[in-house]
Amino acid sequence: MKQILQNNKGLVQKVFDKVSNKYDLMNDFMSLGIHRLWKKDLINMMSPSKNSKLIDVACGTGDIGKLFLDSVNYNGIVYNVDPNKNMINEGKKKFKNIDNIKWYVNSAENLKFKNNYFDFYTISFGLRNTKNIDKSIKEAYRVLKPGGKFLCLEFSKVQNENLRKIYEEYSKLIPKIGDFVVGDKQPYEYLVESIDKFINQEELIDCMKSNKFTNCKYRNFNGGIVAIHSGWKV
Repeated sequence: MKQILQNNKGLVQKVFDKVSNKYDLMNDFMSLGIHRLWKKDLINMMSPSKNSKLIDVACGTGDIGKLFLDSVNYNGIVYNVDPNKNMINEGKKKFKNIDNIKWYVNSAENLKFKNNYFDFYTISFGLRNTKNIDKSIKEAYRVLKPGGKFLCLEFSKVQNENLRKIYEEYSKLIPKIGDFVVGDKQPYEYLVESIDKFINQEELIDCMKSNKFTNCKYRNFNGGIVAIHSGWKV
């Protein structure tokens, strides 16, 4: 399933080049800090065990990996993967004193890791930015061990009509906030458009099932502003 907006050559790369040095700050502004709670919910749903391996794709500056290591008392290893080199460099600076994080510049559609290797695969606010959703999910399945778990935290479709109207009005403010914080509204115009065009909760479940994941389900947060999807490789 190709995504038209994301296949505009160089667009996503340029967007994240522009925002990498203020990525975390802008996430706090846009979500009023709630994105940190969503990420903790992701780790709680994962329920990782010690000595497990996590691959976090579209890792940004590495928040999910840090939460994962906290949850296993640093008895585990994280492979942080992002297609944007600037974002990876920001993450390396942020967590330079943590030894059991590895960093890779790589795309979700073509991971450079062997089959059946990871215990957990996460992608947070990143599947929406891939060029091909099916290829990305297929790669997630490939690199997970049998018994491994896939989790995706992503903006989704608000299911309450009143809340949806409020959210749509707030979304119009996001480029203005981006212009104030980052000095450029264009990346956040892309953000709003990419959320609007992304598939809904049930369509993502269908993609997961068609790429062999089982026991697929999702949980909405804040009325469906975001959802966490999960599935297992058996």
